[in-house]
Amino acid sequence: MIDIDKIFKEAILIRKVEEKFLELFSEGQLNGTVHTCVGQEFSAIAFAGQLNKTDSVFSNHRCHGHYISFTKDYYGLIAELMGKEVGTCGGVGSSQHLCKDNFFSNGPQGALFPVSAGVAMSNKLKNNDNIVVVYIGDGTLGEGVIYETMNIVSKWNIPLLIVCENNYYAQSTPLSHNFAGNIEKRAESFGIKTVKSNTWNYLDLIENAKESIDYVRNKSEPVFHVVETYRLKAHSKGDDDREPSEINKYYKKDPIVCFEKENPKIYNKISSKTTKMIDSAIEEIKELDEMFISDYFVNQKLSANKKWSDLKRIEERQVRLINDFFSGCLASNKNTIMLGEDILSPYGGAFKVTEGLSLKYPSQVFGTPISEASIIGLANGLALSGFKPYVEIMFGDFITLCMDQLINNSSKFYHMYNKQVTCPLVIRTPMGGKRGYGPTHSQTLDKFLIGIDNVKVVALNTLIDPRIIYDSVHMEKHPVIVIENKLDYGKKIADFELNNYVLSILNSNYPLIKISPSSIEPTCTIVTYGGTTESVLESIAPLFLEYGILPEIIVLTKIHPIDIDLILDSVKKTKRLYTVEEGSAFGGIGSEIIASVSESHSDTIICKRIASLPVPIPSVRSLEDKVLTNSKRIVKQVGETI
Repeated sequence: MIDIDKIFKEAILIRKVEEKFLELFSEGQLNGTVHTCVGQEFSAIAFAGQLNKTDSVFSNHRCHGHYISFTKDYYGLIAELMGKEVGTCGGVGSSQHLCKDNFFSNGPQGALFPVSAGVAMSNKLKNNDNIVVVYIGDGTLGEGVIYETMNIVSKWNIPLLIVCENNYYAQSTPLSHNFAGNIEKRAESFGIKTVKSNTWNYLDLIENAKESIDYVRNKSEPVFHVVETYRLKAHSKGDDDREPSEINKYYKKDPIVCFEKENPKIYNKISSKTTKMIDSAIEEIKELDEMFISDYFVNQKLSANKKWSDLKRIEERQVRLINDFFSGCLASNKNTIMLGEDILSPYGGAFKVTEGLSLKYPSQVFGTPISEASIIGLANGLALSGFKPYVEIMFGDFITLCMDQLINNSSKFYHMYNKQVTCPLVIRTPMGGKRGYGPTHSQTLDKFLIGIDNVKVVALNTLIDPRIIYDSVHMEKHPVIVIENKLDYGKKIADFELNNYVLSILNSNYPLIKISPSSIEPTCTIVTYGGTTESVLESIAPLFLEYGILPEIIVLTKIHPIDIDLILDSVKKTKRLYTVEEGSAFGGIGSEIIASVSESHSDTIICKRIASLPVPIPSVRSLEDKVLTNSKRIVKQVGETI
């Protein structure tokens, strides 16, 4: 039986908090923005308010009601928006970015939808009866990741309750202006059970919501529940272009307004008590401290461990060694998950890295639809839930489709939620040309990845056993992107001869390689990584024969952040620095290396970036050879500047 007094106490609390936020904002006491849910309170109560505490809720920019109904923590919410350290996320996230007790919200439309599916998938893998509710708006249905994710949750029977709050507006744009077809039929087309309710018939809504919750929990299947509602305040702060007559029509039938008219004494009693409670909390919160920058950010100096050892040749192809790592990792750690397109046997991935793994570990290896954004979002959710997800993006060129999940979720969760969660996601992907695959399957896009804060970027090469690198990657608590060069897959490790040079490996989590003349001081320093390593090695002999140059070569494995100490040690001797990369030069890794060295080195040095030409990579071999970085270009450009 529904307790009317209880639900209206909660509804009035949510409304009073929201109205107080608008008041505080107008007084300049809140930073940023605020999106209130005035008029939509019963959607929060019906779903978030009827869950178990072990369930999870994912919300959006209009999240306050969902948060209060699920956590009951109005105090922490107020403190968060007032920028206080005791706030839900220490004041870091403010209105849109909340995290507490299995509640998560984020601002970008649809961003958390696949993440919620990942958490729901983790519940299924753990074989518990917890469910996840994710709130989206009618405007969010314009985002493609919604449909990518609905396809997966339906196909895999993921216990996710999708609540679509249709308030008829996407910010300022009416639903009739930007929506084709029928909301429910979009979900029905994926075979998902669909329900429809509204916030004006709040008793039916609460009963229908409970039925949807029970269905998802008992059937372990998704439900799409549409809730028709209406927000009585502006989208954000005071920007409202709707007709006053339209707003007034919905105001008159609003459940709280009607309750006040029908039960004025009860309403006034609840309202007075609630207002005093909120005002008292605000006065107390005003006196509290804000977070210090030292608590939010710790600047860790990157310094290499100066213990060296000799390189070891391994008579095994790189691709088999990577496969061997994952086979051992899946066997020893049941929380390790692999996801990707075409990674299941017998195919085993486009480059056969995952060959045979799905046969050995069928409950840990998942072949996915072609849905890069959704796959990364799903992995984000798994990572938040204690799993170690590895996602294969078939070609590095397609990583552009993952960027919203990487930038607005993976990289931000830890700091945005004030270090309450970690996201140990790993994305591995092949990059590089010289196979004739053309403009959209040959790119080296690492320059776009090294600018993502709180994401390590690692590039494998043919000098180091990849299992050593992946051992370090596996221990990371934050996101890592691993770049694997296509040509390197078929090569053996350290399978070459160099006369009159000493090859050493720096023993650290992400080893650096130093290749130095054995009996004479080097003439210049060349820094490279990944697939261009062998082109640099091929340039050693012609550089000496044609120009008398003896370079010292440093090969990086971690390209973000860069361990600069070893490079500095070399440049202090040579006074000449050349960087070699397969992507184009502008805004690339070479630029970052040179800038970092210049900031830390007061002497004048000669610097040059050697890279591919800034044009799309052609398929025809003769043109591809001229566009991409190669040993001839390295020799010519180094030689010309000596």
